[in-house]
Amino acid sequence: MRDLDHQVITQALAWVREGHPIWLCTVLSTYGSAPRGPGAMLVARRDGRYVGSLSGGCVEEAFLEELIAGDFCRVVTLRRYGESREQSRRLALPCGGVLEILIEHRAPDAAWLAHLEVLHQALHGQRRLVRRVDVEAGAFQARDDDVAEGPGVVRRPASVDIRIGPVLRLLLAGLSPVAEACARFAQALGHEVIVCDPRPEMREDFVAEGVTVVPQLPSAYIGAGGCHAATAVVALTHDPRIDDLAMIEAVRTEAFYIGVMGSRRTSDARATRLLRSGGLSQADIDRIHMPIGLDLGSKTPAEIALAVMADIVRVYHGKARDAL
Repeated sequence: MRDLDHQVITQALAWVREGHPIWLCTVLSTYGSAPRGPGAMLVARRDGRYVGSLSGGCVEEAFLEELIAGDFCRVVTLRRYGESREQSRRLALPCGGVLEILIEHRAPDAAWLAHLEVLHQALHGQRRLVRRVDVEAGAFQARDDDVAEGPGVVRRPASVDIRIGPVLRLLLAGLSPVAEACARFAQALGHEVIVCDPRPEMREDFVAEGVTVVPQLPSAYIGAGGCHAATAVVALTHDPRIDDLAMIEAVRTEAFYIGVMGSRRTSDARATRLLRSGGLSQADIDRIHMPIGLDLGSKTPAEIALAVMADIVRVYHGKARDAL
């Protein structure tokens, strides 16, 4: 899940708590080219207010026109956009693309509010869930997701399963020019960004709206449960007192990506140090990306940050280096 979908569920919760009926839209499938894939969400009210994205603009406009006109009164509607020749011309979907959308019209009752709260918790990393929606009766439920990998949406004859998981979290272990550039890239990608640094002189010059700044050692924050399975931990300070301790704690977590900046020589020395005095095993060392990032020939802080974030995205999507 990305931060935009977190915003959708957060807004849905707020509107339901205020007593508004809502329409929750989920992309079920795409044919041809589409800006957003299965699982992407949008929430709207009858007055046209909405949060989220289904296609980057054109489908949203068509859906909102129909909604304001009084359509979608059923509890569940399945709608394809871009399928007819007239729709394709009007919506201008790229490459003749077609989107199938699940549209849920939900009243602000206690059961729906409780369901949204569970989804909100999942997006914060507490659980991985599968939403099941009955496309005929409109019934809904959420259960724990016990499958490590799989498609975001699974269609069945009478129901649809939608996987809900935590927003990707970037945990920056200490501030540096590279870390600051990583924070900006990660925000643009829709990730949650947390910066841990105990040094007041570094924190006072760091300003980034939407970034959580924690004034403590990264190792302490990680050891206290600051990581979940969708967390990338990166140490980019060149200060072993920060970087090494962060690595020692990070390998004890479920973080999907752990990396630390340094040359090949520095990385070899760090690996030896962590094995001898850090109490790590070779398996722990093998989890750490060092040197960190893709080899793009990066020189400037922004270029290094780009290489780091590109490598995180690669690992998150299960892409091998030799497949690039």
